[in-house]
Amino acid sequence: MVRSSSGNARFDVVGIGNAIVDVLARTEDAALEDLGLAKGSMTLIEASAAEALYRHMGPGIECSGGSAANTIAGLASLGGKAAFIGKVKSDQLGRVFRHDIVSLGVHFTTPPAASGPSTARCLVFVTPDAQRTLQTYLGASVALGPEDIDEAVVAAAQVTYLEGYLYDPPRAKEAFRKACDIAHRRGRKVALSLSDPFCVTRHRSAFRELVAGEIDILFANEHEITALYESADFDAALQAVRGQCEIACLTRSDKGSVIVAGDEVHVIDPAPVAQVVDTTGAGDLYAAGFLYGRTHGHGLAASGRLASLCAAEVIGHLGARPETPLAALARAAGLA
Repeated sequence: MVRSSSGNARFDVVGIGNAIVDVLARTEDAALEDLGLAKGSMTLIEASAAEALYRHMGPGIECSGGSAANTIAGLASLGGKAAFIGKVKSDQLGRVFRHDIVSLGVHFTTPPAASGPSTARCLVFVTPDAQRTLQTYLGASVALGPEDIDEAVVAAAQVTYLEGYLYDPPRAKEAFRKACDIAHRRGRKVALSLSDPFCVTRHRSAFRELVAGEIDILFANEHEITALYESADFDAALQAVRGQCEIACLTRSDKGSVIVAGDEVHVIDPAPVAQVVDTTGAGDLYAAGFLYGRTHGHGLAASGRLASLCAAEVIGHLGARPETPLAALARAAGLA
């Protein structure tokens, strides 16, 4: 489905997703086995499990996070005009999240919850091979509902970016539908990240319907797109998604990425990185680079190269937010 995005947008992108505080620490494979954690997966946990696992984590860093929020932070680092919609509680971690994201220049005015579960947090165990194992307590983030979708913000954004992780709660689905409706009525674009192959498996039928009927720009890694179309073959999955949405950005780790748009296919090499330290946020920052490129007049290939550059920056250090201003990297690469 192809739509045109009208001009005079206040924001380049508004992200809608889980508002989470990330806790990242290095660990060994043996420790994951002792804790009974499936390496490389994202598992939803309850508050009691979050507290118990936190006690087993070594020294690390804490910062605002969440997949869509990471993308929005990356877009702000590129110099883009960004907004975010997500739910926190009026507690200490909620204040940490709000302060962090607003300090980046991101518009964030979603009212906090006064009662109920505490602000979400994601415990990220990073092994020496840079793989991350995520244990996520969703807390207040799942309370996001259609009443939290600010129509004026969505209508003023060139692209509304939806986080697949948020699709589990029924009221979040309503929020997604409302945001899609607002964006499309204003002639804007809607993008979706599939987020995780387990997430895709839970919602395969709904995601296929969403991609074919509502999504203009799809982001998925190799495992997610093959899960979506129940194919063991990447090329077959690529052909299956062709024509389902305007643009599909398919990442393949160290093989780079493939961007499909109708009859166009662009194979994008990965940007060089001195050492892979932590793959947390690679897909999120890839989306940031691509969306910045598309909202600033870049073609598909140039947007893909910028996306790879942003992903390379974030995997070179611990954490899912850029340490080097992405705008400077983009200028140096001639992609600003």
